[in-house]
Amino acid sequence: MTRPYRCFSDHVLLTIRLTPNGGRDILESVEVTADGHAHLRARVSAVPEKGKANKALIALLGKSLKCPKSAITLASGDTARQKILRIDGDPEDLAKRLDSLMSI
Repeated sequence: MTRPYRCFSDHVLLTIRLTPNGGRDILESVEVTADGHAHLRARVSAVPEKGKANKALIALLGKSLKCPKSAITLASGDTARQKILRIDGDPEDLAKRLDSLMSI
């Protein structure tokens, strides 16, 4: 399975495709694009204005991974649907959590 994240020495970079104003907050599934890159699909009910959808995404991911919101930052894609999030912490532990989250 192609994974939507990459591990580094002290963090993980996670690629997400966000749908704001999506009716509910949920992490959906992993998709692979035609060029072979994977991303995790997510929806949030927040509107895409003044960073509300990004904040909702960080809160959803923090809750789902059981890690503090302060450990998650937006690395790129502030106004785009395709985002890269940096999650600070033990990369092996985070990879296990992400893998179990994506197998649900």
